Amino acid sequence: MDFKTDKPIFRQIVDLFSVRILSGLWVEGQRIPSVRELSVELMVNTRTVMSALEELEKSGIITSKRGMGYFLEEGAAERERRRRIEEFKRVKLRELFADMDALGISIDDIVDLYRSSLKQTLTNTYQS
Repeated sequence: MDFKTDKPIFRQIVDLFSVRILSGLWVEGQRIPSVRELSVELMVNTRTVMSALEELEKSGIITSKRGMGYFLEEGAAERERRRRIEEFKRVKLRELFADMDALGISIDDIVDLYRSSLKQTLTNTYQS
């Protein structure tokens, strides 16, 4: 994994795990890969992986079963989706709105770009 410098590595790993949860790669109720497996896969220290897993455990997304590893909680995908939506609103939208204001971009400009992008995506999907 290529890590960026603008965000702590453990937070980037939490984001990666979030994608795995939301995409269904990690299935609710099932065991997720071990700390060691994840640290080898991501080429990071086991402590860094532990920090990411502890963050997910605090959020009620995963649970630790002594001697068995970590398991994805039932309802984890929906909780993670809600958490990501709130984070998106709190962080990314605020940054976007500040940039829009500084650059003089209106919400109508953004809506037009969104619709155009969506139309292009649909066109590409049906042409494939």
